[in-house]
Amino acid sequence: MSEPDGGRPERDDRDDRGRSGGPRGSGELRGSGRSDDRRSGGRPARDPGRGGRPRGEGGYRGGSSGGDRRARDDRGGFRGDRGRDDRGRGDRGRDDRGRDDRGREDRGRDDRGRGDRGRGDRGRDDRPRGGDRSSGRGDRAGRDDRRGGYGRDDRGGRRDRTPGPRNAGPPRRRSGPDAPPAGDPARQAAFELLTAVRERDAYANLVLPSILRRYRLKDRDAALATELGYGTLRAAGQLDAVIEACADRPLHRIEGPLVDAMRLGSYQLLRMRVPEHAAVATSVDIVRGIAGSRSSGFVNAILRKVAETAAAKGAEEWLTELAPNPQEDPVGHASFVHAHPKWIGQAFADALGSHEELPAALAADDARPAVHLLARPGEITAEELALVTGGTEAPYSPYGVHLEPGSGEVGELDAIREGVATVQDEGSQLVALALARAALDGEDTGRWLDLCAGPGGKAVLLGALVALDGGTLDAVEQTEHRADLVRKSTDGLPVTVHHADGREAPLPEGAFDRVLVDAPCTGLGALRRRPEARWRRKPEDVSALAKLQRELLLAALRHVRVGGVVGYVTCSPHLSETVGVVGGIVRRKDLGVTVERLDAREYLPGVPELGAGPHVQLWPHRHGTDAMFLTLLRRTS
Repeated sequence: MSEPDGGRPERDDRDDRGRSGGPRGSGELRGSGRSDDRRSGGRPARDPGRGGRPRGEGGYRGGSSGGDRRARDDRGGFRGDRGRDDRGRGDRGRDDRGRDDRGREDRGRDDRGRGDRGRGDRGRDDRPRGGDRSSGRGDRAGRDDRRGGYGRDDRGGRRDRTPGPRNAGPPRRRSGPDAPPAGDPARQAAFELLTAVRERDAYANLVLPSILRRYRLKDRDAALATELGYGTLRAAGQLDAVIEACADRPLHRIEGPLVDAMRLGSYQLLRMRVPEHAAVATSVDIVRGIAGSRSSGFVNAILRKVAETAAAKGAEEWLTELAPNPQEDPVGHASFVHAHPKWIGQAFADALGSHEELPAALAADDARPAVHLLARPGEITAEELALVTGGTEAPYSPYGVHLEPGSGEVGELDAIREGVATVQDEGSQLVALALARAALDGEDTGRWLDLCAGPGGKAVLLGALVALDGGTLDAVEQTEHRADLVRKSTDGLPVTVHHADGREAPLPEGAFDRVLVDAPCTGLGALRRRPEARWRRKPEDVSALAKLQRELLLAALRHVRVGGVVGYVTCSPHLSETVGVVGGIVRRKDLGVTVERLDAREYLPGVPELGAGPHVQLWPHRHGTDAMFLTLLRRTS
């Protein structure tokens, strides 16, 4: 799920939850409920070319849509959006007039502490200095708790009110500093995203769209909020080390909201080069609005120290200094500098086969990714989609289009809303295409199977491709709501969705020409699109998922016919989830089936640096895709 930047996060063809049910890492696959929704949709046979149809046929002519929305009422956000008034809602008058014409029984007491209540924080009060001010206490009417309060003489005694109507006389002149400007909506939205991830274990790509809508952020403001939120989440572990280096206490002893604000400010100082006054002041204002002046003073002190140290040493030099020694611990050093847990850095190094490429791989995985679109075969060509979206055609997939990070809210594109295009990483497109191109023994009868289909990204591509030749696709998904997503995304295609466990699907054995196992995995190959995932995953997640992956691959080998091909896919380069799973299956002699490995590189023409084969491992730094893994197995008996 990627993460479109610049508005709504990209809805990739998977999220952090297991593709066959529940959160990834749970080790569980879909339940036992089943349902069948058959759709017709056979199409005239034609060769799957670029776009799936001749160029001369009537092309798509949509465009982006949108429109200006009304400016947001600042009262809908955090208190920081409404200026410097820390009082509770019941303590503020219901009207916004500068004069206070209510009787003393209607005016609420101001219970703010002296330290939190500057004279510049108060709205204008047109009562004369000698006027009676009610504190809200029946037996102490006229008393003002503030030092030097009006209504007392120089000796501290009560002074009689001057004759004349209440609130007569000239307005009182404001004194003290001006109130700070209203809070920054983009930073408030980013802070709310950090809070949701920390408090509710929310998935950033799922909650950010609603936050952007609530703050009415679009275009550049939405792009800023997305970069602030996603970037801070990606760099959380690195930022924590920076904060602890500047604080007088360990991070676990600091309240969560303060940590979120300091991470947000530190990210801007270290990785966005935002001016110090903007990064610090906006973070401090957020804390003042939710926790008061004392906490905001603490945050201010820490962020000032971060800014001063970064300015004195240089941000990159300081991070290098905080990292492990590169000669003694090259993996730890590269992992810290590029904001990854060390165990993930080690998994990347193992899959790459050396430490030389590791810094480049981690840097690409930590960068803000481009948005990738899929032009649905038979509906629109990649060329047409690029024209109507302002993107560029993908370098390797004939159906792919790339949009620059921050290109706006992808969901507002007409092509997306009308279903002729969808968001899908180019790496996901390539592995599905390789399975569709793989050589079979015998005729392709046009019966294909997606055994782990939710939420439906690859099912859309496979369903569209098989439809070009009049075939059908069966799609299995265990989780009911994800099965519904598959139905929605494949609407109009010859796809039958089964709500069932992929290991025990109610489908015939030995009946399918091509079977895709897009197995639930740790998602380490798509961390750039799931910013919080790198700090949630644990090494122990791998073993439970590997067991599930083996069981799903065995089920796929039962469903494929002799001469048919199974594509085993993960969005993780971890060896235990890739070659470890496949090697264990191929070596077994008690399966009742025999298989041979195909050289998957042959079915990805034009894609460079695919390694020694026969499997394929894609990389962000080599191919600009997620780190997708593919093995093709052909059943021989």
